[in-house]
Amino acid sequence: MSKHAFIFPGQGAQFSGMGRQLYESSAEARELFEQANEILGFRISDIMFDGSEEDLRQTRVTQPAVFLHSYVAFKVLATAEPHMVAGHSLGEFTALVANKCLSFQDGLYLVKARARAMQHATEREPGTMAAILGLDDKVVEQVCDAIEEVVVAANYNCPGQLVISGSVKGIEEACIKLKEAGAKRALPLPVGGAFHSPLMIHAEEELVAAIEGTVFATPVCPVYQNVVAHAVHRPVEIKTNLIHQLTGPVRWTQSVQAMIADGASRFTECGPGKVLQGLVGKINKEAVVEGLS
Repeated sequence: MSKHAFIFPGQGAQFSGMGRQLYESSAEARELFEQANEILGFRISDIMFDGSEEDLRQTRVTQPAVFLHSYVAFKVLATAEPHMVAGHSLGEFTALVANKCLSFQDGLYLVKARARAMQHATEREPGTMAAILGLDDKVVEQVCDAIEEVVVAANYNCPGQLVISGSVKGIEEACIKLKEAGAKRALPLPVGGAFHSPLMIHAEEELVAAIEGTVFATPVCPVYQNVVAHAVHRPVEIKTNLIHQLTGPVRWTQSVQAMIADGASRFTECGPGKVLQGLVGKINKEAVVEGLS
């Protein structure tokens, strides 16, 4: 049986004006936006619709904004039920609301807590990230392992595109050595921290209480989680993987490959941008990809 996978983007997909069309065209969307404004304690809808790029780059805004836009697009525009779901980093929280493991309200509370925890962690342990293009994953891993500073493979986005994360000094050294090893490009990213690396340990510790104190229901379909890249059904396992996501890698390539191996032939990205559609197309050219936004 051919299966339909729904996928959800992460931080970086935001843009000024995001979600406005959904808000203006759907009463259900308006209700979800207003619930979010109340839960967050500020009118995130106003920032999403009219804020500057700088406004939207604030972590406390970016993460709930992408989560909100993505879930509303799924809720209002999807005409089929998912057979499986996955999200890229932050998008995993949206995926868990889409498959009914989390309520919308609890999902948003956790995203709010996650954004706060990550901000605190970046203040305690400054770091950065870089995109490495045109090099085999194993070569990138070997170069990172040989550096004394904290540098790890963080986002396995698609073959030939891997994001590394770590200390500022470590990333600078890694970029030089990876170019020497044959990388086509080594691009420092404009991010405020070393996400998906050991430098996020304080964020992980801060988020544990929020996740453990939240009710996770048995999902209606499996989620392919970032840190394990295979189908997960059990709430206790989902919680554990979600906690380790902040310090562990986003195995997106492996997750998409696992979904295809389990029967997925159609992928629908819900939310701002088309990044995941592009990545899925590079991972498997046979897959049908589309977007809802």
